[in-house]
Amino acid sequence: MKKLLLLFFTVGLFALSAFGQATPAPPPMTLKVGDMAPDFTLPDTAGNKVKLSDFRGKNNVVLAFFVLAFTGG
Repeated sequence: MKKLLLLFFTVGLFALSAFGQATPAPPPMTLKVGDMAPDFTLPDTAGNKVKLSDFRGKNNVVLAFFVLAFTGG
């Protein structure tokens, strides 16, 4: 019985500590339709870093997000 109470108490402490952590609020979105996208860097499928500004004025850019696509799992 004491082990069970200790387990519930421990789990409760972990739960309270998880809820007590505040996550910072994201910055407000100030982009509107037609605004220029901010510059960012992302890895390509080969792991090379690609900057959006490298394509500005040269090519169209399409971002495609495939959830868990290249994770191997």
